[in-house]
Amino acid sequence: MTKVLVATEKPFAPVAVDGIRKIIVEAGFELILLENYTTTAEFVAAVKDADAVIVRSDILSKEVIDAAEKLKIAIRAGAGYDNLDLPACTAKGIVAMNTPGQNSNAVAELVYGLLVYHIRKNFSGKSGSELRGKKLGIHAYGAVGRYVGLIAKGFGMDVYAFDPFIPAEKIEADGVHALSSVEELYKSCQIISLHIPANAQTKKSINYELLSTMPKGAILVNTARKEVIEEEGLLKLMAERKDFSYLSDIEPDAKQQFVENFSGRFVFTAKKSGAQTEEANINAGLAAANQIVNFIKNGDKTFQLNK
Repeated sequence: MTKVLVATEKPFAPVAVDGIRKIIVEAGFELILLENYTTTAEFVAAVKDADAVIVRSDILSKEVIDAAEKLKIAIRAGAGYDNLDLPACTAKGIVAMNTPGQNSNAVAELVYGLLVYHIRKNFSGKSGSELRGKKLGIHAYGAVGRYVGLIAKGFGMDVYAFDPFIPAEKIEADGVHALSSVEELYKSCQIISLHIPANAQTKKSINYELLSTMPKGAILVNTARKEVIEEEGLLKLMAERKDFSYLSDIEPDAKQQFVENFSGRFVFTAKKSGAQTEEANINAGLAAANQIVNFIKNGDKTFQLNK
Protein backbone atom coordinates (compact mmCIF):
# COMPACT_ATOMS: atom_id res chain seq x y z
CA MET A 1 0.00 0.00 0.00
CA THR A 2 1.18 3.52 -0.83
CA LYS A 3 2.36 5.23 2.37
CA VAL A 4 2.02 9.02 2.72
CA LEU A 5 4.02 10.60 5.53
CA VAL A 6 3.02 13.97 6.97
CA ALA A 7 6.12 15.21 8.81
CA THR A 8 5.43 18.43 10.69
CA GLU A 9 7.52 19.76 13.54
CA LYS A 10 4.77 22.38 13.81
CA PRO A 11 1.62 20.35 13.05
CA PHE A 12 -1.27 21.22 10.80
CA ALA A 13 -4.48 22.21 12.54
CA PRO A 14 -6.55 19.13 13.51
CA VAL A 15 -9.22 19.98 10.93
CA ALA A 16 -6.52 20.07 8.24
CA VAL A 17 -5.15 16.68 9.35
CA ASP A 18 -8.66 15.25 9.20
CA GLY A 19 -9.07 16.56 5.67
CA ILE A 20 -5.70 15.19 4.56
CA ARG A 21 -6.52 11.80 6.08
CA LYS A 22 -9.87 11.68 4.25
CA ILE A 23 -8.24 12.39 0.88
CA ILE A 24 -5.42 9.89 1.42
CA VAL A 25 -7.60 7.07 2.78
CA GLU A 26 -10.28 7.49 0.11
CA ALA A 27 -7.50 7.11 -2.49
CA GLY A 28 -6.64 3.75 -0.94
CA PHE A 29 -3.39 4.97 0.61
CA GLU A 30 -2.08 4.81 4.18
CA LEU A 31 -1.44 7.99 6.17
CA ILE A 32 1.48 8.17 8.62
CA LEU A 33 1.77 11.17 10.98
CA LEU A 34 5.03 12.44 12.46
CA GLU A 35 4.10 15.50 14.50
CA ASN A 36 6.01 17.61 17.02
CA TYR A 37 9.23 15.73 16.37
CA THR A 38 12.44 17.21 17.76
CA THR A 39 15.30 15.52 15.90
CA THR A 40 16.29 14.86 12.32
CA ALA A 41 16.78 11.21 13.29
CA GLU A 42 13.03 10.89 13.89
CA PHE A 43 12.32 12.29 10.43
CA VAL A 44 14.94 9.97 8.87
CA ALA A 45 13.38 6.90 10.52
CA ALA A 46 9.82 7.84 9.52
CA VAL A 47 10.59 8.58 5.86
CA LYS A 48 12.46 5.31 5.29
CA ASP A 49 9.53 3.41 3.74
CA ALA A 50 7.30 6.34 2.69
CA ASP A 51 6.18 6.69 -0.93
CA ALA A 52 5.22 10.35 -0.47
CA VAL A 53 5.88 13.04 2.10
CA ILE A 54 4.22 16.32 3.01
CA VAL A 55 6.15 18.94 5.00
CA ARG A 56 5.53 22.50 6.08
CA SER A 57 8.70 24.44 7.02
CA ASP A 58 10.45 21.19 7.88
CA ILE A 59 13.88 20.71 6.31
CA LEU A 60 13.86 18.02 3.66
CA SER A 61 17.65 17.70 3.57
CA LYS A 62 19.93 15.40 1.62
CA GLU A 63 20.27 13.29 4.75
CA VAL A 64 16.53 12.77 4.94
CA ILE A 65 16.19 12.20 1.19
CA ASP A 66 19.04 9.67 1.11
CA ALA A 67 17.27 7.69 3.85
CA ALA A 68 14.03 7.53 1.86
CA GLU A 69 14.20 4.20 0.07
CA LYS A 70 10.81 4.38 -1.71
CA LEU A 71 10.06 8.10 -1.92
CA LYS A 72 8.51 9.21 -5.20
CA ILE A 73 7.12 12.66 -4.37
CA ALA A 74 7.79 15.33 -1.74
CA ILE A 75 5.49 18.30 -1.26
CA ARG A 76 6.02 21.51 0.63
CA ALA A 77 2.58 22.63 1.85
CA GLY A 78 3.09 26.30 1.08
CA ALA A 79 4.62 28.54 -1.54
CA GLY A 80 8.25 28.97 -0.47
CA TYR A 81 10.35 25.86 -0.97
CA ASP A 82 13.89 26.73 0.12
CA ASN A 83 13.52 24.02 2.79
CA LEU A 84 13.55 21.36 0.05
CA ASP A 85 16.90 20.13 -1.26
CA LEU A 86 15.89 20.06 -4.92
CA PRO A 87 19.22 18.71 -6.31
CA ALA A 88 19.04 15.80 -3.84
CA CYS A 89 15.44 15.10 -4.89
CA THR A 90 16.42 15.18 -8.55
CA ALA A 91 19.37 12.87 -7.98
CA LYS A 92 17.03 10.23 -6.53
CA GLY A 93 14.28 10.75 -9.10
CA ILE A 94 11.90 12.29 -6.54
CA VAL A 95 9.37 14.81 -7.81
CA ALA A 96 9.33 17.91 -5.58
CA MET A 97 6.32 20.22 -5.50
CA ASN A 98 4.91 23.17 -3.58
CA THR A 99 1.29 24.34 -3.26
CA PRO A 100 1.36 27.85 -4.76
CA GLY A 101 -1.47 30.24 -4.00
CA GLN A 102 -2.95 28.39 -1.04
CA ASN A 103 -1.72 30.85 1.61
CA SER A 104 -1.54 33.93 -0.60
CA ASN A 105 -4.42 35.81 0.99
CA ALA A 106 -3.12 35.11 4.50
CA VAL A 107 0.29 36.59 3.64
CA ALA A 108 -1.28 39.57 1.89
CA GLU A 109 -3.48 40.37 4.87
CA LEU A 110 -0.44 40.24 7.16
CA VAL A 111 1.21 42.95 5.04
CA TYR A 112 -1.55 45.32 6.08
CA GLY A 113 -1.56 44.11 9.66
CA LEU A 114 2.11 45.10 9.89
CA LEU A 115 1.56 48.36 8.04
CA VAL A 116 -1.46 49.61 9.97
CA TYR A 117 0.10 48.66 13.31
CA HIS A 118 3.26 50.57 12.42
CA ILE A 119 1.82 53.74 10.93
CA ARG A 120 -0.65 54.04 13.83
CA LYS A 121 2.33 54.09 16.22
CA ASN A 122 1.81 50.54 17.51
CA PHE A 123 -1.66 51.58 18.73
CA SER A 124 -0.01 53.61 21.48
CA GLY A 125 -2.52 56.45 21.25
CA LYS A 126 -0.04 58.77 19.54
CA SER A 127 -0.99 60.46 16.28
CA GLY A 128 -0.20 58.28 13.29
CA SER A 129 -0.88 58.37 9.56
CA GLU A 130 -3.11 56.72 6.94
CA LEU A 131 -2.58 54.50 3.90
CA ARG A 132 -5.04 56.29 1.61
CA GLY A 133 -3.24 58.18 -1.14
CA LYS A 134 0.14 56.57 -0.42
CA LYS A 135 2.16 54.98 -3.24
CA LEU A 136 2.59 51.24 -2.76
CA GLY A 137 5.16 49.30 -4.78
CA ILE A 138 4.75 45.53 -5.12
CA HIS A 139 8.04 43.75 -5.85
CA ALA A 140 6.94 40.54 -7.62
CA TYR A 141 3.34 40.26 -8.77
CA GLY A 142 2.61 36.57 -8.18
CA ALA A 143 -0.33 35.22 -6.23
CA VAL A 144 0.57 37.06 -3.00
CA GLY A 145 1.54 40.27 -4.78
CA ARG A 146 -1.75 40.33 -6.64
CA TYR A 147 -3.75 39.99 -3.41
CA VAL A 148 -1.66 42.77 -1.87
CA GLY A 149 -2.59 44.98 -4.83
CA LEU A 150 -6.29 44.17 -4.61
CA ILE A 151 -6.39 44.98 -0.89
CA ALA A 152 -4.46 48.21 -1.49
CA LYS A 153 -7.16 49.42 -3.87
CA GLY A 154 -9.64 49.11 -1.01
CA PHE A 155 -7.44 51.35 1.14
CA GLY A 156 -7.37 53.91 -1.68
CA MET A 157 -3.65 53.53 -2.34
CA ASP A 158 -1.89 54.27 -5.62
CA VAL A 159 -0.48 50.87 -6.60
CA TYR A 160 2.60 50.05 -8.69
CA ALA A 161 4.30 46.73 -9.43
CA PHE A 162 7.42 45.28 -11.01
CA ASP A 163 7.70 41.67 -12.12
CA PRO A 164 9.80 40.70 -15.15
CA PHE A 165 7.90 37.41 -15.46
CA ILE A 166 4.36 38.84 -15.55
CA PRO A 167 3.13 40.65 -18.71
CA ALA A 168 2.55 44.34 -18.09
CA GLU A 169 -0.95 44.13 -19.55
CA LYS A 170 -1.91 41.50 -16.95
CA ILE A 171 -0.76 43.79 -14.13
CA GLU A 172 -2.48 46.82 -15.66
CA ALA A 173 -5.73 44.84 -15.99
CA ASP A 174 -5.92 44.84 -12.17
CA GLY A 175 -5.70 48.62 -12.05
CA VAL A 176 -2.03 48.48 -11.03
CA HIS A 177 0.69 50.53 -12.74
CA ALA A 178 3.29 48.19 -14.27
CA LEU A 179 6.83 49.56 -14.06
CA SER A 180 9.71 48.45 -16.28
CA SER A 181 12.50 48.21 -13.71
CA VAL A 182 13.06 47.47 -10.06
CA GLU A 183 14.95 50.76 -9.74
CA GLU A 184 11.92 52.70 -10.95
CA LEU A 185 9.69 50.88 -8.46
CA TYR A 186 11.80 51.76 -5.43
CA LYS A 187 12.40 55.32 -6.58
CA SER A 188 8.66 55.89 -7.10
CA CYS A 189 7.05 54.35 -4.02
CA GLN A 190 7.04 55.31 -0.36
CA ILE A 191 5.99 51.78 0.66
CA ILE A 192 7.47 48.62 -0.86
CA SER A 193 6.00 45.15 -0.27
CA LEU A 194 8.48 42.35 -1.03
CA HIS A 195 7.34 39.05 -2.54
CA ILE A 196 10.42 37.67 -4.27
CA PRO A 197 11.72 34.13 -3.59
CA ALA A 198 15.12 33.49 -2.02
CA ASN A 199 17.43 32.10 -4.68
CA ALA A 200 20.91 32.68 -6.09
CA GLN A 201 19.73 35.74 -8.01
CA THR A 202 17.74 37.40 -5.24
CA LYS A 203 19.69 36.75 -2.04
CA LYS A 204 20.93 40.09 -0.63
CA SER A 205 19.57 41.85 -3.73
CA ILE A 206 17.58 44.32 -1.59
CA ASN A 207 20.60 46.39 -0.73
CA TYR A 208 21.70 49.83 0.36
CA GLU A 209 21.93 51.20 -3.17
CA LEU A 210 18.37 50.20 -4.03
CA LEU A 211 16.74 51.16 -0.73
CA SER A 212 18.47 54.53 -0.53
CA THR A 213 16.51 55.70 -3.58
CA MET A 214 13.15 55.39 -1.81
CA PRO A 215 11.24 58.61 -1.04
CA LYS A 216 11.03 60.34 2.35
CA GLY A 217 9.08 58.37 4.95
CA ALA A 218 9.93 55.06 3.26
CA ILE A 219 8.67 51.73 4.61
CA LEU A 220 9.94 48.32 3.48
CA VAL A 221 7.61 45.40 4.23
CA ASN A 222 9.15 41.94 3.93
CA THR A 223 6.81 38.95 4.08
CA ALA A 224 9.10 37.00 1.74
CA ARG A 225 12.45 35.72 3.08
CA LYS A 226 15.07 37.42 5.25
CA GLU A 227 17.82 36.13 2.92
CA VAL A 228 16.81 38.59 0.19
CA ILE A 229 17.81 41.51 2.44
CA GLU A 230 21.39 42.75 2.62
CA GLU A 231 21.20 43.46 6.36
CA GLU A 232 24.47 45.40 6.54
CA GLY A 233 23.19 47.85 3.94
CA LEU A 234 19.78 48.10 5.59
CA LEU A 235 21.35 48.91 8.96
CA LYS A 236 23.57 51.55 7.36
CA LEU A 237 20.58 53.16 5.67
CA MET A 238 18.47 53.20 8.82
CA ALA A 239 21.33 54.84 10.70
CA GLU A 240 21.52 57.54 8.02
CA ARG A 241 17.78 58.03 7.48
CA LYS A 242 15.59 58.43 10.54
CA ASP A 243 12.54 58.44 8.22
CA PHE A 244 13.10 54.82 7.07
CA SER A 245 11.22 51.86 8.62
CA TYR A 246 11.47 48.09 8.19
CA LEU A 247 8.60 45.69 8.84
CA SER A 248 9.28 41.98 8.55
CA ASP A 249 7.50 38.66 8.93
CA ILE A 250 10.69 37.15 10.28
CA GLU A 251 13.26 38.52 12.68
CA PRO A 252 16.51 39.58 10.97
CA ASP A 253 19.84 38.20 12.12
CA ALA A 254 20.69 41.70 13.34
CA LYS A 255 17.54 42.05 15.45
CA GLN A 256 19.44 43.27 18.51
CA GLN A 257 20.89 46.19 16.56
CA PHE A 258 17.38 47.25 15.55
CA VAL A 259 16.24 47.04 19.17
CA GLU A 260 19.18 49.10 20.40
CA ASN A 261 19.22 51.75 17.68
CA PHE A 262 15.90 52.05 15.84
CA SER A 263 13.08 52.05 18.37
CA GLY A 264 9.68 52.73 16.78
CA ARG A 265 10.99 52.14 13.26
CA PHE A 266 10.59 48.39 12.95
CA VAL A 267 8.07 45.60 13.53
CA PHE A 268 9.08 41.93 13.52
CA THR A 269 6.92 38.87 14.09
CA ALA A 270 8.31 36.39 16.60
CA LYS A 271 8.02 33.55 14.06
CA LYS A 272 7.21 33.58 10.37
CA SER A 273 3.47 34.14 10.51
CA GLY A 274 2.30 34.86 6.97
CA ALA A 275 0.67 31.49 6.43
CA GLN A 276 -0.43 31.02 10.04
CA THR A 277 -4.18 31.19 9.59
CA GLU A 278 -6.64 28.35 9.92
CA GLU A 279 -7.76 28.86 6.34
CA ALA A 280 -4.26 28.81 4.84
CA ASN A 281 -3.32 25.86 7.00
CA ILE A 282 -6.26 23.84 5.68
CA ASN A 283 -5.89 24.98 2.07
CA ALA A 284 -2.20 24.09 1.80
CA GLY A 285 -2.58 20.73 3.51
CA LEU A 286 -5.53 19.61 1.38
CA ALA A 287 -3.83 20.84 -1.80
CA ALA A 288 -0.72 18.81 -0.94
CA ALA A 289 -2.78 15.67 -0.33
CA ASN A 290 -4.68 16.09 -3.61
CA GLN A 291 -1.45 16.67 -5.52
CA ILE A 292 0.00 13.44 -4.15
CA VAL A 293 -3.08 11.45 -5.17
CA ASN A 294 -3.10 13.01 -8.64
CA PHE A 295 0.60 12.30 -9.10
CA ILE A 296 0.51 8.68 -7.87
CA LYS A 297 -2.67 7.79 -9.77
CA ASN A 298 -2.46 10.00 -12.86
CA GLY A 299 1.17 11.09 -13.17
CA ASP A 300 0.16 14.76 -12.74
CA LYS A 301 3.29 16.91 -12.30
CA THR A 302 1.65 20.34 -12.60
CA PHE A 303 3.49 21.92 -9.67
CA GLN A 304 6.83 20.15 -10.06
CA LEU A 305 9.76 22.32 -8.99
CA ASN A 306 12.74 20.21 -10.07
CA LYS A 307 12.03 19.99 -13.80
